[in-house]
Parts: sequence; C-alpha cells; structure tokens
Amino acid sequence: QVHLVESGGGLVQAGGSLRLSCAASGRIFSINTMGWYRQAPGKQRELVAVITSGGSTNYADSVKGRFTISRDNAKNTVYLQMNSLKPEDTAVYYCNLVGGLPRKTYWGQGTQVTVSS
Repeated sequence: QVHLVESGGGLVQAGGSLRLSCAASGRIFSINTMGWYRQAPGKQRELVAVITSGGSTNYADSVKGRFTISRDNAKNTVYLQMNSLKPEDTAVYYCNLVGGLPRKTYWGQGTQVTVSS
C-alpha cells in the first residue's frame, strides 16, 4: 500500500506563487510516475503535470510556462511550483502516483488552492 500526503495549499492573490509538496510512503516501486491533478467545483478532475522517475515531464497547456513539477526520488516526494497564479487555477489539487506490478494508481487526500482576483 502507498500513502500520499500533500501540503502547501492555501489562499493567494492573483499573480502570486505557491509550492505544493507530496510525500509518498509505503511500498513504492522505484519506477513510477508522480503528478498533480486538480478539480474545480462543478468540473472534472484534470491533469496539471506529471513527472516520471526518470525525470520526463508533461504539463497541461493551461499551466505551461507558469508551473514547474519536480521530484526528489530519494525522498519519494514530488513538488509543484506554481507561479503567476490566476483565479482559474482555484481548485483542489490532488497528488497522484502510478506504479508497481501490477500497475496501481494512488491518490492523496487533496489540498485546496484558492486564487483571489
């Protein structure tokens, strides 16, 4: 079993920055993909950014150039640096890990990010 704990959410004004962290614990397969998804009220959960254990990244078009995902494999931790935040970035942000044999998907409990205009 894998347990994900997020931190770093909060309230920020438009144009500000926040940094989210997600620490994974438990039986973690060394080869995995970690990432961030978000869900705004009344909307479906959507991908924000993901990063493989090898460092390859993928971003949603809406956050390219503003958000940066990184990870520390020794700490099993993934980060999301969010700059130039916009009100439309307001959502609950969920940490995600995919890995293992057979492959499984794990989710954190979510952290609220609110961007005021």
